[in-house]
Amino acid sequence: MHWLSRRAVVTTALFLIALLAGCQKIELEKAEGTKLAWDDLRGQWVLVNYWAEWCKPCLEEIPELNQLNKAPNITVLGVNFDEVKGESLVALGKRMGIDYPMLVQDPGPEFDWQRPVALPATFVVNPDGDLLEARFGPQTEDDIRALIGG
Repeated sequence: MHWLSRRAVVTTALFLIALLAGCQKIELEKAEGTKLAWDDLRGQWVLVNYWAEWCKPCLEEIPELNQLNKAPNITVLGVNFDEVKGESLVALGKRMGIDYPMLVQDPGPEFDWQRPVALPATFVVNPDGDLLEARFGPQTEDDIRALIGG
């Protein structure tokens, strides 16, 4: 009887460890230094947009992405392709007219996404947190709304 109880305790402990390992919370750091919990974005569309200062099409789509980010069911997150960080990233975003949150680092590795090879690139994540598709080239508000159904 003692052996069975010990085995049950060990089995339960191993199960809980495995369960907790799968529940790792992903937090993304924004350019201003605050954290954003990925789970807090569930229930809305997320556009992870890769951009660079030297990318002319990136500049063209910024006003469109700013508009999309104002919608209650859409969050746009910017990722600087050249890995600019800190105050330099905040200043660059202001200079370029970016109103949506910018991330300090690429969240792609957390989700097993491949780093884009062309810019701009926009990864469209559905409200369940699954990658719907990666789009390349400048996006318009109409294009994104047609994709997500409104």
